[in-house]
Amino acid sequence: MNDYRALKIFLAAAETLNFAQVARGIGMTPAAVTRAIAALEEDLGVQLFVRTTRQVSLTTEGAVFAAQITPAIKALDGARQELMNTHKADQGRLRISAPTWFGKTMLPPILADFARQFPRISFEISLSDGLIDILEGDYDLTIRISSTPSDKFTIWRKICRIKRILVAAPNSRFPTVDHPGDLKPEDCLAYSSESRRESWQLSDGHATVTLPAGAAFSSNQGDLLAEMAAESFGVALLPEFHVARQIAEGRLVQILPGWSPPDLWLTLYYPPYQALPPRIASFSRFLETAVNKALFSLETGSG
Repeated sequence: MNDYRALKIFLAAAETLNFAQVARGIGMTPAAVTRAIAALEEDLGVQLFVRTTRQVSLTTEGAVFAAQITPAIKALDGARQELMNTHKADQGRLRISAPTWFGKTMLPPILADFARQFPRISFEISLSDGLIDILEGDYDLTIRISSTPSDKFTIWRKICRIKRILVAAPNSRFPTVDHPGDLKPEDCLAYSSESRRESWQLSDGHATVTLPAGAAFSSNQGDLLAEMAAESFGVALLPEFHVARQIAEGRLVQILPGWSPPDLWLTLYYPPYQALPPRIASFSRFLETAVNKALFSLETGSG
């Protein structure tokens, strides 16, 4: 980066027109600054400054050259700073994709607490319930609630198990159902990233029943499914924490508590880093602790 350093010295001298002041600012001697400028002029084959015993001034060629290289040097400075920040745990930018419900409810206090501890880290947050190409989207990490990941082209980290339950309106006919087989396909509100039908696999520990869902209604928004269930439109299968508010308000109740689907996982996905950049590793640890604490409070009613 010797050429870069010489150009930085030149721009500082072009701005101040004082070699001694430049030398003090960068910890060099005035003679060293003079030699650096002279070497640059020799390399370019152009005189950049007019020097007299009283003052220093730019030549026309020097002024034009300074104007031309200033944007490039600023861009290079920014790129170097960004690269350096990626290797620091307490500064830089995090681009995160998260599920809509999680991003609206659980993520804000986590981000706020993290930002108070790491005020030099900035965020770009995108909320989506669809599948995300983490590389094409240029994300540092994505948060997803899904089955066990099988993607071999990204790094993933399980944060916690997500329990799902069947819920319905308390004044509907569904709380009296004794067996999953009593539910019709049009009773089951399907969650699908593409708003299509899905299949529910429910087990009581001995038998397993598969139910087609989405014959009458499907959506890629869990909030909408919860509200439709609360309106007695059918039965929804959603993460327990997702419907905790409606249950507390008495708008939803759990049905068929002895029958459970396979658990999902809250998972962090990363691009294929050789090693996680420190700022991403710091946020991942912080998120894991905060989410598990929040879910524990929800399960025990302590928070």
